[in-house]
Order: sequence, then structure tokens, then C-alpha cells
Amino acid sequence: MRFASFELAGQPSYGLVAGNRIHAAGGALQARHPDLRSLIAADALRELADDAGGEMLQLADVRLLPVIPNPNKILCVGINYRPHAEEMGRDLPDHPTVFTRFSGSLVGHGESLVKPGASEQYDFEGELAIIIGRPARHVRREHALGYVAGYSCFMDGSVRDWQRHTTQFTAGKNFDRSGALGPWLVARDHVDDICSVSLTTTVSGEVMQRGRIDELLFDIPAIIAYCSTFCELLPGDVIATGTPGGVGAARKPPRWLAAGDIVSVDLGEVGCLENPVIAES
Repeated sequence: MRFASFELAGQPSYGLVAGNRIHAAGGALQARHPDLRSLIAADALRELADDAGGEMLQLADVRLLPVIPNPNKILCVGINYRPHAEEMGRDLPDHPTVFTRFSGSLVGHGESLVKPGASEQYDFEGELAIIIGRPARHVRREHALGYVAGYSCFMDGSVRDWQRHTTQFTAGKNFDRSGALGPWLVARDHVDDICSVSLTTTVSGEVMQRGRIDELLFDIPAIIAYCSTFCELLPGDVIATGTPGGVGAARKPPRWLAAGDIVSVDLGEVGCLENPVIAES
């Protein structure tokens, strides 16, 4: 099952995706659970599949939002593939390298990413995102996957010179509309083996990154166990798991994103997230 958040005629909603259509949540269901985050928190995703009150819409007629538009937190794991650590000249970490993103830094599938006017070093990072399904605190590794509601695609747009201003990544990772999340959430039980999923990032049709989820230095259970130790993970929280090698900053010459580019993050059965790039006005 695939679940998406969207906007139609200025009104936010969510629904169940089937092919090129989306079955929107009916009024009664949405009154109880106003957004996808609250539906996940109530462990009610299956209610949406059984909801007879919602309208059937064409995906092309709605504006897709980040799959969780209002997460309590967005955590990102950096330096989590060996090739990316090597190309960036970083030592392999002893623990997950975790930083945060703000919800305003993300757009949904098909929406324009904004290349900041303050920098020419706007870079791409394709990633797998985990969506947390229930409160998680001090989770043991062997139980970690049971706390996952599903998976989505993530584009961790990075402004490299601002990222390097200090040892903290915050500034370079949070320019408005510099990243993307979507197009939907695929329920965990509907992905046969997440570790076998391949990730491919293309920019304007040229393959830039390739990787597999089983190549993560810190795998999904390890990430959840680590993050749930220093904070409580809540339903709808987003964790981006890291990017493979091939980023623009490591290429010779560097390949920075520019207005007119189209960035695609393809994760096979999880989905394909695609966004055009525009210049900041």
C-alpha cells in the first residue's frame, strides 16, 4: 500500500495511491485523523484502504506534498556509505553522524527545488527515508523494524560551502525548499526486502549515484536503536539513512545543481522522487 499527502484547491489532504489515481480520505476519517501523521499515530493506515467516503482523484490533478508535511522531527544520517565517506575525505564514523532538517526545507514530488542565490555549490544526495510508525524509545536492534511504518525517497539537497562554515551541518542542509521527500509512503509490509533495494540518483537524465541499502555502514535497525536512545521517536518522524558515492562536490569538475536541472531519486518498489530545479527569485 502507498499513502500520499496532497493539496487540492488549496486544501491539504491525504489518500491511498493506486496506479495513477489517489483515493482521498473521506470527511469522517479526516475529521478523526486530519493528516497522515495522525493516521499513522492511530495505527489506522488500513482504515484508509477500507474508507468508502473518499473521492477518487487523478494524481495529475493534485499537488503532492512531502509525504509527512508536519513531522515532529527530521533526522538525517551522514557519511553512511563507504564510497561517500571516501570521496568526501572523511574517516569512517564510529557512531551514526546525525543532523537535523526543518520541514520547510522540503518539497513534495514534482515541486520545484530552489537553488539558493547565496551559493553556487548546491548539491544532490539521493537517500532512503524511514517513516516511524509508533513511539520508540531505547529500542533494541532486534525489535527496531517493528517501529517502521514505511519507506519513502529523500533528496538531501546540500549547500556545500555553507555546510562547511562550521563542523555542524545545519546551515548547509536547511535552505528553504532545498530538499524533497516523497512521492509517497510505502508500507513496510509491502516491501519484500528493503536491504535488497537499489538506489539510483540522476540529474537531467545522467546517472550520478548508485547504491544498495545493504551497503549502509549503519543499517536501519542500528539507526533506529541509536536515535531512539537520545530522543523519543514519534509516529511520522522521518529518518534519512544516508547517500551513496557520486555526489556533485566529489566530481572533477564539481557538478552543482542549476536552474533547469531535474533531479530523480529512484528506489525501485519504494518509488521514484523527481523534482525540477529553479533559481531563487
